[in-house]
Amino acid sequence: MECTIHWTPGTGMGFVAETGSGHLLTMDGAAEGGGRNLAPRPMETLLAGAGGCMAYDVVLILQRGRHAVTGCQARLQADRASADPKVFTRIGVHFLVSGPALPVAAVERAIALSHERYCSATAMLGKTAEIATSFEVIDTLA
Repeated sequence: MECTIHWTPGTGMGFVAETGSGHLLTMDGAAEGGGRNLAPRPMETLLAGAGGCMAYDVVLILQRGRHAVTGCQARLQADRASADPKVFTRIGVHFLVSGPALPVAAVERAIALSHERYCSATAMLGKTAEIATSFEVIDTLA
């Protein structure tokens, strides 16, 4: 896996990441740090990546279990250390998973498998942060 980060000097603290798969991702800092608030902060991007990693796993596990998942939303909230390096110390991930008659046990299992076995991002972040998961199942037949 590769990624190249390019600083764009005219933006203050704006950066463009070019991923190995050929995609671009912009990041910026807050005004008080020299940025212009034109894109997510790097740490926000890291948190979003962790949520995307888990959500991807949850959908894939449910699909492989032949469950008709029609929606998956992960809402993350994180706390950071007050001193540098300001690592994540707690991450809460709340899932809203929808589909017709989705078994609660299947959703719970998919989240647990992602958290305990498959999600590389939360495995790494879990070295400094307590990671807690919760979920709601929304029955689209109701």
